[in-house]
Amino acid sequence: MSRKINIAIDGPAGAGKSTVAKILAKKMGLMYIDTGSMYRAVTWKALKLNCGFDDAEELARLSAVTSIELVPDEENYRILVDGIDVTSEIRKPEVSQHVSLVARIPEVRENMRRQQQTMAAPGGVVMDGRDIGTKVLPNAEVKFFLTASIEERARRRQEELKERGYNISLEKLKNEISKRDYMDKNRQTDPLVQAEDAILIDTTGLTVQQVVDKMVAYINKSVK
Repeated sequence: MSRKINIAIDGPAGAGKSTVAKILAKKMGLMYIDTGSMYRAVTWKALKLNCGFDDAEELARLSAVTSIELVPDEENYRILVDGIDVTSEIRKPEVSQHVSLVARIPEVRENMRRQQQTMAAPGGVVMDGRDIGTKVLPNAEVKFFLTASIEERARRRQEELKERGYNISLEKLKNEISKRDYMDKNRQTDPLVQAEDAILIDTTGLTVQQVVDKMVAYINKSVK
């Protein structure tokens, strides 16, 4: 490959975007950027400050003055909010339950998008989120849209949470994911949609390696 490309990966919660994006980035020698972690970072700070999640103006202001850093480490990278390491904190259920309320605010999205586009400007990134191929990196050389059944996504989330010490019923997680899907797809600003030129991959029943292999095969075939 003669130059570094940008790869956009979109899809609903629990479709496996972050997991495969990390592996794909490492395999191809590119930088991985999880945009969802940035929205989670703002949500974490809003919870800490007891901000009202119905106060769009306050949340927009908060996103504009919050410093978010993605610091690479041996395995992935750490998330710093105003210099505080919140890598594990932003994955807690309370953050997951509120992040869509923050991500739906147009000014918050614009603040995050500017930072994301700056990160990707030099090229050579694998970026995943909800609107990467349509809004953040519309000119990305390769775009993927990952999906999976709600049952599969809830099961994956349940396993992930168990590893962190949280026991949440599958039914509760299915309901939460369904609500998040609805909010992501129906928000007025940057709704979750598949870019016209994105490759759709249904990850239901596939291993992480199988998904990565599919993506690598497509990249090698389409990018010269």
